[in-house]
Amino acid sequence: SSHEYKLNFKKSKEMCLSYIQDAMLQKQWKKAAEFLTFYMESLEKDFAREYLSPSEVIWRIGTEILCHHSHSSMKEFNSFTEQMKSLGVKRYLKVCLEHTFHLLCDGLIDEAYQNLSLSESWRSGDQTVIQDKEMKLIKAYRGLLDYYNWSKQKNILLEHGQDGFEDLSVEQEMHSCFRKAAVNLKEIIKIPGVWDLFVKCYVDLLEFYGDHNEARQVLNEYAYNSKFPTNPNAHVYLYQFLKRHGESKKSLVSALKILHDVVPSHELMIDFNIMLQKSKKRKRRRLGLEVIFAVLDYAGWKENVKAWSCLARQLKQIVISEKHLDWIKQEWNSRKDWWPAFHFSRYSAKRNWQENECLSHEKALVAGILLGKDCKYFKYVSHQGCKAQVKRFRILKKFVNKHNPVYLRVSG
Repeated sequence: SSHEYKLNFKKSKEMCLSYIQDAMLQKQWKKAAEFLTFYMESLEKDFAREYLSPSEVIWRIGTEILCHHSHSSMKEFNSFTEQMKSLGVKRYLKVCLEHTFHLLCDGLIDEAYQNLSLSESWRSGDQTVIQDKEMKLIKAYRGLLDYYNWSKQKNILLEHGQDGFEDLSVEQEMHSCFRKAAVNLKEIIKIPGVWDLFVKCYVDLLEFYGDHNEARQVLNEYAYNSKFPTNPNAHVYLYQFLKRHGESKKSLVSALKILHDVVPSHELMIDFNIMLQKSKKRKRRRLGLEVIFAVLDYAGWKENVKAWSCLARQLKQIVISEKHLDWIKQEWNSRKDWWPAFHFSRYSAKRNWQENECLSHEKALVAGILLGKDCKYFKYVSHQGCKAQVKRFRILKKFVNKHNPVYLRVSG
């Protein structure tokens, strides 16, 4: 019966999709392609009974298979994509974008640009309005490729500039690419979202032509506009721009402070700590200690010599002056239950000593100040250093022994 046929068709279709999924997960691309062929044939046979539009599933699965199948070619991929474009008007621009990405991954820049240009001229009644977001992305990526072409022309001029190279056609092409890129890049970064690459390219264009005020405004908007999602890179780009243009330390600190609040383990926190340590303001030096302690809370920094050196230097300064020991105590109180096992075990001491003498020295100093002269890490490293007759380890041992009362005050 018709009802039974529909139930069987639905069951077999779902089973076929399950087989395709299993084959893809096991990277059996040939097998997945065969099942997809059966799936598409079953849909075609059913057209006579009831119209079924080509599913987005076919497009996505087919694309994935063609990207990984050992016998697929760019010609086949292009052919498949064109079919998906003609059959799927409701997702025409999405297919165009994916086609562009595939062309770019294969280094076919000119073909990708042509594909974007054709997509930009596409019109299909109400569907054009419905796919407005996709159209904006199409224009944005075309702007990105215009920036790429501008960059190539710029490099040609810069390389030959000293030799008296003069080619008006190259310069005109460069300015033409600049205008086209600037218009499309400027439009996309007005929309709340994460547009890192587009922002970087647009700022590069503005800086090259000396429009620093506009570049600063773009970066400030990208970093501080509350409508945009939280994005650490936005603050990194602003900081790098300010640093390039010799802005005040106050501006640099402000940019990095927000980055610290968002990503306390960011690599720029070392620069931030060094900058704060050099400050004459007590508030900033206090923040510097907080920053470097926070960095070392993360496993990725456990064996970073520079980070431990920053902490060791600041702790040493505080201990010698015996001022602001409460800063150390405040930071240590929330860490004393887990840092000893995390950083200062005997196993870590052995490994650090074998692999990096400088690291073991800086960590031993920190361990000695925070945990005292009986700390396992400090005892092992100082013993090995003295045994090897390395002068700085003898100095380290004397320093920690001399200031051991500080440990008692810090530990509470």
